[in-house]
Amino acid sequence: MAERVAAHGPGRVNLIGEHTDYNGGLAMPFAIDRGVTVTATGRDDDRIEARALDLGEEDAFALAEPPRGEGWRAFVRGAVGELQAAGYALRPATLEITGDLPQGSGLSSSAAISTALCLALLGLAGQDPPEDLRELAKLCSRVENGWVGAQTGLLDQFAALLSEPGHALRIDFRSLEVRPVPLDLGDWRLVTVDSGATHSIAASGYNQRRAECEAACAELGIETLSEARVEDLARLEGTLRLRARHVISEDARVDAMAERLAEHDLEAAGALLDASHASLRDDYEASVPEVEATVAALKRAGAAGARMVGGGFGGSVLALLAPGVPAPPGALAVAPGAPARLL
Repeated sequence: MAERVAAHGPGRVNLIGEHTDYNGGLAMPFAIDRGVTVTATGRDDDRIEARALDLGEEDAFALAEPPRGEGWRAFVRGAVGELQAAGYALRPATLEITGDLPQGSGLSSSAAISTALCLALLGLAGQDPPEDLRELAKLCSRVENGWVGAQTGLLDQFAALLSEPGHALRIDFRSLEVRPVPLDLGDWRLVTVDSGATHSIAASGYNQRRAECEAACAELGIETLSEARVEDLARLEGTLRLRARHVISEDARVDAMAERLAEHDLEAAGALLDASHASLRDDYEASVPEVEATVAALKRAGAAGARMVGGGFGGSVLALLAPGVPAPPGALAVAPGAPARLL
């Protein structure tokens, strides 16, 4: 049994399909090269010690009874707690955490840290993750929902664990079916630009939006908004109608994006990004002035399309740039990379 293992959890960019995962809808994310690395070293006692190297902070607790915590500590304690609750026998460990993914940027540092933690803890214990990695994705989601306090869906965890290099993933969150979609952009490029407004999903309007979607479902007598149809919107009023309209239209844009990519019609793909952003801004009301200013600057610079990514209320903007269009200062080029893995 190894005394030291390291695991990498990638960040992700969601090409299109935002706030649809917890509504049983469609999305098309991909993992990126940047992310979080967790190095786990065995210990001779009964404790977990964790060090967030980039923050200069530490944590320690008994392996058998991880307490509740806040911030990055909640991810560590939650990963230990959920793995043991699922029947995995873990070893006492020292965990060193580092990464190159900005927190609060909308690139899912949360799924990056949770998947890296779980793989490192399992690897140190000589245990294999579940053969169906969707089950590990659900476990990582329970870490966020139950320990961190963010009522996220499964999009980020699926992207981190199931992505393939060179592909986006079309995910159907009703059936949990995953289908790779080639993302061949040729000389075109995808970049993200930080808006400068950081967000915390647990503290932002994310949980409120989820509650509003649940209220719309109750009004319509359905389980998830993915079951709703355009004609159902007339049965809703005000805010609930807006939230449902976003989910219905965003699902349609995901399949339209897959078609445009297959046809290599990247101008039309850019227009879909613009339409997604407009819906997130107007129907989902998940934007902030800093994000709007970033989108406008990217469009003025020649982007074929631009939209907010992630939970909203801050974070990064994704833009599609045609050949010859320069990337703005501070832009991060993103492309489909490898999934979470032991190093």
